[in-house]
Amino acid sequence: MLLPPSGRLLAVDWGQVRLGLALSDETQFLATPLETLVRRPGKRFPMPRFLELVGAHRPVGVVVGLPLTGEGEEGPSAAAARELAETIGRRTGLPLELWDERMSTARALAAIREQGGTTRGRKSDVDALAAAVVLQHYLDARRASEAR
Repeated sequence: MLLPPSGRLLAVDWGQVRLGLALSDETQFLATPLETLVRRPGKRFPMPRFLELVGAHRPVGVVVGLPLTGEGEEGPSAAAARELAETIGRRTGLPLELWDERMSTARALAAIREQGGTTRGRKSDVDALAAAVVLQHYLDARRASEAR
């Protein structure tokens, strides 16, 4: 399903334990880190908090990062991300798109280090920033394809 061309988009960077969230601006030009949700061991995605954030920020669509292997294949993590995406779509009723998230965490770590920062003790910051990297990549790619 195609996402609307304007209005805020919410991105989810899937992880076994932490799920980074990012939000775009209304014009869908810039992505910023929002929050990191933590899944307790053996527990499901923290949907109540996610739905609170959806209510507060009123996104028009959701981009869920799809963790592909280095070769572009889908493994167990991608299957789990697809399952999460289906649940999010069902619970929010929002249009949703899956987007390749390969290297998003590595890019987030590199950005922090380039700024002279450290990642020690900042795992949740890294996950939210990784979600922003995924969302920014999505926004930039969509803008580039529309320009063609």
